[in-house]
Amino acid sequence: MDPTPAPDPMLTATLRQMADIALPPPVSMMPATWGWAVLFAAAVLVLGGFLWRWLRQRARNRYRREALAELSRLEKAIDQPAGRRHALQSLPALLKRTALAAWQRETVASLSGKAWSDFLQAHAGTARIDSETYRFFAEGEYRPAALASTDEARARQRLAAARQWIEAHDVRS
Repeated sequence: MDPTPAPDPMLTATLRQMADIALPPPVSMMPATWGWAVLFAAAVLVLGGFLWRWLRQRARNRYRREALAELSRLEKAIDQPAGRRHALQSLPALLKRTALAAWQRETVASLSGKAWSDFLQAHAGTARIDSETYRFFAEGEYRPAALASTDEARARQRLAAARQWIEAHDVRS
């Protein structure tokens, strides 16, 4: 007996005709229906709208951020008496500049004394500030002698009240 059988001619012919398996094309990541494209476009529009509103709100409140940055510089100078006096003397002017940035010049620029104090109170929004502090905001820059004798705790209270007003004032009212 021969250990290797004779090759079958039919099997040999069939093996020569064989080819590799044909793979299907890769699955597309694009949506197959137009509904998905519409949904994607709507999502992009909604996100774009939110981004536009956020940027507009941020631009509208830029004056608040600048005023708060200046207020932070004043708060750092409050430890020494000379710095305290300068900070307290600068505080009413800072509030006036903040109001001028938010309201029309004709509305704010001419206000002083009681009228300025009433304006600050009327537009305080959610800020909770006592009437003595409002009076200080209205008259503080005109009484520099009183500023020199202000203690640190009172000065910090005035700066905190100014921060509250800047953060919470309501431009719509």
